[in-house]
Amino acid sequence: MSSQFFENWFLPGIWITVQVTFFSAALAFVIAFPIGVLRTSRLWIVRFLAGAYFEIFRSTSSLVFMFWIAFTVPPLFNISFQPMFAGVLALGITYGAYASEIVRGALAAVPPAQREAGIALNFTPLQRLRRIELPQAWPEMIPPFNNLLIELLKGTSLVSLIAVADMTFAGDLLRLVKNESAPIYTLLLGLYFVFAFILTRGMRLLERHAKKRVGQTTEKTTLFGGLRSKSSIDVVSGTGGAK
Repeated sequence: MSSQFFENWFLPGIWITVQVTFFSAALAFVIAFPIGVLRTSRLWIVRFLAGAYFEIFRSTSSLVFMFWIAFTVPPLFNISFQPMFAGVLALGITYGAYASEIVRGALAAVPPAQREAGIALNFTPLQRLRRIELPQAWPEMIPPFNNLLIELLKGTSLVSLIAVADMTFAGDLLRLVKNESAPIYTLLLGLYFVFAFILTRGMRLLERHAKKRVGQTTEKTTLFGGLRSKSSIDVVSGTGGAK
């Protein structure tokens, strides 16, 4: 790999991959929480609309949806935007649907007694959500969020198919020039692994911090291991228990 190609294509491609991952994850996060919360609503019409979003985009191919945004929307609505925008939008909307199920499931797992305690304390539904349900559900969301974030990172390689010059696009371009596949794709696999490992370690730190905030302590494991909870404290009653 020549230094000129590395500086002009590969380094910018790595930066584009980082940007696509960050912005797609941010969009997915913004979508996931309101949709996940709305799917727990008592109003059937609210649950229906939020559930329709989840079912539609969970069942839609990310790649085809990306093609639809990049090549169908501009002529259909007489607008134009950068291919990277189409990639971020498609990935963010799709993975936001998956993440909303994580939010819904974590909220549903909060013991009913906790909600009843909030009602007894005369909390409004929003107060119960903010002060009781989310603090307990958040630590349970982080591990599946971590898995989904890794999937999103790997899914960013799809943007190369709509001419976004990410590191996969740069690697494939170099393969065509050099006519060598093994070293180039091995390097790409290594880079995706390094990025995924960094994200995983960051999410583990976030998980440890979140567990401490609700009274759970964790034990460190090996480099590739997870966290083990030692104890927890009920955020309403203040009682603790072993796990």
